[in-house]
Amino acid sequence: MTDTAEDAADDTRRTRTGFERARALADTILYEGYLLYPYRKSSPKNRVRWQFGIVAPRGWVEREGPVPETVAGSVESWQQQTDTLLQALPGARHPTVHVRVRFLQWLSRTVERLEPGGRFVRAESLVDDAGTPWLSFDEAVPHECDLVASLPDLLGDGLTVPIGAAAEDSVERLGEAGRLIRRRLPVSGLATLRAQRLDTSFAAYRLRLRIENTDSEVGPGATRTEALRRSLIATHALLGGDDVTWHSLTDPPDWAAPYTRACQNIHTFPVLIGEAGGRDGMLSSPILLYDYPDIAPESPGDLHDATEIDEILSLRTLTLTEAEKREARATDPRAAAIVDRVEGMPQEVLARLHGAVRSLRPHRSPSGTGEGGRDGSA
Repeated sequence: MTDTAEDAADDTRRTRTGFERARALADTILYEGYLLYPYRKSSPKNRVRWQFGIVAPRGWVEREGPVPETVAGSVESWQQQTDTLLQALPGARHPTVHVRVRFLQWLSRTVERLEPGGRFVRAESLVDDAGTPWLSFDEAVPHECDLVASLPDLLGDGLTVPIGAAAEDSVERLGEAGRLIRRRLPVSGLATLRAQRLDTSFAAYRLRLRIENTDSEVGPGATRTEALRRSLIATHALLGGDDVTWHSLTDPPDWAAPYTRACQNIHTFPVLIGEAGGRDGMLSSPILLYDYPDIAPESPGDLHDATEIDEILSLRTLTLTEAEKREARATDPRAAAIVDRVEGMPQEVLARLHGAVRSLRPHRSPSGTGEGGRDGSA
């Protein structure tokens, strides 16, 4: 391997390490609204799921006309587009961009009861030989796709790669009580990454990531459930690289302001991530966030509802009846983990959820300069 190839491999490994540090935050986006309190199948709140980052078959979402190209929020569209700004560091030998696209694939879990004579019959629930209850419900499987390219290679047509997930069926026997059938339908899409050099005296670029659902099987007459089974769900992206720095779209340096206004983000919006003040990476999220979002250190785990307060959700979960807890555990493994975690939460951990005082972020000085500063100097 040449020195250049070895350097490029090291760069990719460093970026992946940075992505791993951002995984907890990105997982919050991935599973936001996956299940809502009281975490039971019978709850009305859990009968209409998957609200964010839906990239669905175009024939279905445009059954009544084109989908308005809003920035982010709860929307179902066939596309998602991220525009952001970055700079190559001065003297960089091979500035590289690394993008990781993440999404969920719908998994349908069906309970079948074993009848006399060996015939399996679909059922809403059953109890296995060990006394464990099981419910028919829908789960999800996480997927990731990495796009890595040198910045110069992204000029012009850029890089386009297929993304998606294959179909898969599996059967799990539940002793003599019955079985679970898990089924995933194929999800197909494309991710395209392009860069455009900006009219600046230094190496600045606009980077565009497009994600599209290319499924042609689902038509306008399909139900929402049928469409979501072939959709990319909770779609978002991590953006990083080596020998590059990224710029905030909400608080850009002065030179970048006109280029920021020309960015067109569709159903997603990128924010800086990492330590406050750092510019090593971004998270493009279908849920609008500020720069440098973080998970409170007091939070003991994901409750799948970031709009609620952890203390309130934890206390409410503790008040569930034993029957409600059994149903929650039977609904989904992630719900079972939440119930178990809250039940086993020490009092001192629960007390920390009551509140914390943090210093406010200092106002950024308009005179700040430096590498990639407000004047674009390096």
